[in-house]
Amino acid sequence: MKKVVTLLCGICLISLTHAETQYSPPPIQLEPLAKFSVDLNAPVWELGTTSDAGKRRIIPITGGTFEGKSLKGRILNNGADWQIVDSKGLAIIDTRYLLETDDGALIYLQTKGYRHGSAETLKQLAQGKDVDPKNYYFKITMQFETSSPKYSWLNQTVAVGSAMRLGKAVIYDAYTLK
Repeated sequence: MKKVVTLLCGICLISLTHAETQYSPPPIQLEPLAKFSVDLNAPVWELGTTSDAGKRRIIPITGGTFEGKSLKGRILNNGADWQIVDSKGLAIIDTRYLLETDDGALIYLQTKGYRHGSAETLKQLAQGKDVDPKNYYFKITMQFETSSPKYSWLNQTVAVGSAMRLGKAVIYDAYTLK
């Protein structure tokens, strides 16, 4: 009986191994979604150190635009970046704002990500200076919510963005993962 169980376990293991090597996950492909220009404005509220993670800052999002092949409109004046900045200058991005498409649909957007660079680069960004985005890392993930049938595909789409700070705006190219 012990030999039969061992033989069956061996056959199962061979079958599982074969099944695992027969398929592999499809590679990720990026498809352009839209270019976003997000307007930021004062006052920036500095709450100070609120946790071990760092200092909480709230930066108002006051408007902007977005445009792509299947998505175009404006950013409404009602959002903010609820970021945390750690002791090394790493900004943990957490934005929430509302998009309005050219055809009137409302889309809630939340982004999460990271921005970091050298101390000098971060100082220049804090002063509102234009800095070559190759000198710092600024990447985000995006999550959408909408009740619009036309844009409901966004509710189940994984999207990412590569961003840069330009004066009082954040500019980013957004892509969906296919």
